[in-house]
Amino acid sequence: MNEQNSTGIHWSFWVIAIVGLIWNAMGGANFVMQMNPDAVMTVPETHRAIIEGRPIWATAGFAVGVFGGALGCLLLLLRKSAASYLFAVSLIGMIATMIHSIIIASSVVDFSAFEIIMMIFMPLLVAVFLIWYAKYAQGKNWIN
Repeated sequence: MNEQNSTGIHWSFWVIAIVGLIWNAMGGANFVMQMNPDAVMTVPETHRAIIEGRPIWATAGFAVGVFGGALGCLLLLLRKSAASYLFAVSLIGMIATMIHSIIIASSVVDFSAFEIIMMIFMPLLVAVFLIWYAKYAQGKNWIN
């Protein structure tokens, strides 16, 4: 069975780019929801404490993280090598947000193990993976 299409790109490239786009689009929707005070009132107290106490630099990092990742995935789908740079910028934005969540907010909020994994480690893992994958795809000449 041929695992590559007529352009020589492995089928998994498209799956990873689309799943990455969906992941980052969900993050973008989460960001937009967090900008709505009425929607913030519906989230659990632990999350509300982080959102309401988030400084502008962490909010900006959150926006850069999710929207940079989404744009990076769009560029990946368009087979542009600039995707790896947007993924790197996205990771920097995400780290800024995580600094607030871990260091500042953890003094006020007691995170569960599940919250730590889903809110901190999973997004960082995805961001690092997307940077690596964009470089890998570039090395395979799937993006230019």
